[in-house]
Amino acid sequence: MTCCCSDFGGAADLQFTQKKAAQELARYRRKGPGPTTRLLQDGLTKAETIDGLLLDIGCGIGSLTFGLLDAGATGAVAVDASSAYISAATEEAGRRGVTHAVRFVHGDFVTVASRLPVASVVTLDRVVCCYPACDLLLGEGLARAERSIALSYPRDAWHVRAGIAIENGMRRLAGNPFRTFVHPVGRMEQLITQAGFELVSRRETLAWAVDVYKRGSPHS
Repeated sequence: MTCCCSDFGGAADLQFTQKKAAQELARYRRKGPGPTTRLLQDGLTKAETIDGLLLDIGCGIGSLTFGLLDAGATGAVAVDASSAYISAATEEAGRRGVTHAVRFVHGDFVTVASRLPVASVVTLDRVVCCYPACDLLLGEGLARAERSIALSYPRDAWHVRAGIAIENGMRRLAGNPFRTFVHPVGRMEQLITQAGFELVSRRETLAWAVDVYKRGSPHS
């Protein structure tokens, strides 16, 4: 059965385990951030919006959080539903000497959003595909974005849908309630543009799209 929003946190903890977090942290230390993270950081740098506070939704082991702090963010709030990822990200923050600049929050972002501040930049790196209620997730993120919002998500292509269907089928057989989703790109664009943001860049890999939006002027 597909996980619903109410049990998302439990499903995330089952999927993103301590072992997986340790593997990702070790890979990050060897090779640096992954492709979508690099593209997000590059897009935000070119959009000239990396200053002020960062809200990193679904921060994982913190690779985008740390990259944007290095690029000019003055502080960060990093949220993740996986306790193992929060632990790994906290460890890495200590190793990098940036514990003072990051507030880590464990929980389903939609559930904890009302307690979080507005930020200059809001990011969702490979996050919307993990959440069943895309409208709710993006709506809460948009409500806290002052200048820019950037996200990566699976491309709506047959080979991507086929791969995700296989992954979800394997999880179902294993009794794992976590599911991955390919949400309609048009619907996500509509939500973001209606909130006053304009698309400034879109880049793609074989499986992923990476969008950076910047708040438009009142007369645009």
